[in-house]
Amino acid sequence: MSTADRVAVTTGIARLHASPGLAGPGRLGLVTNHTGVLPDLRPAAPALLRAGARLVALFGPEHGLHGTGQAGESETARTDPGTGLPVHDTYRLSGERLDKLLAGSGVDALVYDLQDIGARFYTYVWTMFDLMVSAARTGVRFVVADRPNPLGGLVSEGPLLDPAWASFVGRAPTPVRHGLTCGELARHLNASAVPQAAGSAADLTVIEVLGWRRAADAGATGLPWVAPSPNIPTPATAAVYPGTCLFEGTNLSEGRGTTQPFELVGAPYIDPRFAPALAELALPGVHFRDLYFVPAFHKHAGRPLRGVQLHVTDREAFAPVRTAVAMLATLRRLYPDDFAWHTTDGGAEGTGHRHFIDLLWGSDRLRRAVDAGEDPLTLCDPPAPPGRWAGDDALLYP
Repeated sequence: MSTADRVAVTTGIARLHASPGLAGPGRLGLVTNHTGVLPDLRPAAPALLRAGARLVALFGPEHGLHGTGQAGESETARTDPGTGLPVHDTYRLSGERLDKLLAGSGVDALVYDLQDIGARFYTYVWTMFDLMVSAARTGVRFVVADRPNPLGGLVSEGPLLDPAWASFVGRAPTPVRHGLTCGELARHLNASAVPQAAGSAADLTVIEVLGWRRAADAGATGLPWVAPSPNIPTPATAAVYPGTCLFEGTNLSEGRGTTQPFELVGAPYIDPRFAPALAELALPGVHFRDLYFVPAFHKHAGRPLRGVQLHVTDREAFAPVRTAVAMLATLRRLYPDDFAWHTTDGGAEGTGHRHFIDLLWGSDRLRRAVDAGEDPLTLCDPPAPPGRWAGDDALLYP
């Protein structure tokens, strides 16, 4: 992407820094982490304090306020050394426990500023949802300082989540790749799922991004890339993540424990047939390279694995969800005695011993289709034309 192709973008948090009054009156809590930076990479929390914002508390998501926790982890610090503000860990909190935390924090409004990557199972948006529900129940205003969707906003993929399969990797009916900004998703959820959960909508304000257009991905915004979590190091990772995250629900490594998580997929039982079989599918915008790798941690840690690396050759043509689903069907066909699905342990939410792929997909339809040898690509179509599944009322950007 050349400099001439970039657009001038002003994030919601940059606008709030310039005009703290955009968040409204009262004491503010900031829902943030290491991605909460201004365009010049200054951390937003101390910058807001210096600008005169009445910031009194910070709230951290999965991975923690400083982003050091791995998947399923948070951090233990209760005070932010950079600002001296109290830090409230929201990870794995919902319902009455989150209501109690929010009511006891002393804030009049929450400002949400986290960098999403456009996939339903990326948990930051469900931290946003859970806090919106608690805000509605406790009378706290909710402000989203919006950021661009790094995948752009013209394409959605995959079916809506079935509410029977709701979990922290998907609370409400949303496609796998949703194609919205956090502000747009907040507007949609506030008109649908929040009233169902809280009894009323939240008092919601979205501080819009200025200058963003739906066709612009991360490379076109001119904004610096800050890894949203430890295993999303680059925009290339974000591009494949809405598809290859599905491998978390299988016995294959999705590349965690390597320098290219989610770009690599492999297992001890993969043989020379896999890469050529994927090449024969002629999936658009991607090439598959046969390779070996050894994860330093997570699945198959320390073991030599064979698999493929996804090389995205055309971002616009590449469909990450369809690509990953085609890979899953190929694995079941080539390795019927070795390929397997992972089950959950129920965790803090009591989901029981269910197949994690079902929670990621939002129903059991993908797993059943793959196991039956059916064509699962028929399940990948979004519920409405690209970028429009949430309805025009939710959309903020052309």
